[in-house]
Amino acid sequence: MSRNQRFCLECGEPLAGRSDKKFCSDYCRNAYNNRKNRETNKLIREINSLLKRNYKILEEVLNDRHMTKIHRSALTRLGFQFDYITRKSTTKKGDTYYYIYDLGYLPLANDMYLIVKKDA
Repeated sequence: MSRNQRFCLECGEPLAGRSDKKFCSDYCRNAYNNRKNRETNKLIREINSLLKRNYKILEEVLNDRHMTKIHRSALTRLGFQFDYITRKSTTKKGDTYYYIYDLGYLPLANDMYLIVKKDA
């Protein structure tokens, strides 16, 4: 065995070829990177799933309208999670809208929320 022998980072097999080669095959490269990124990808999938659920709830509440009002407890019963948004926007009047992509909500008095669809 050569003193400079290199081995696949995934399976440990000896490597031949380019001096900067790290994996013996595409399979090993993919397996290594999938394992390495598993926790980060899991978190991203979970957050995307929550955003998607929030979006579907707002879409259902709007029911093809441009805007509507709903009580916080009704949103909560539907499973809406207020901690998951994609952005927020403050108007010149000082109102802060919270958005999941193009659907948003504005907190109003008495735990009411104005649900809106932002024009493209």
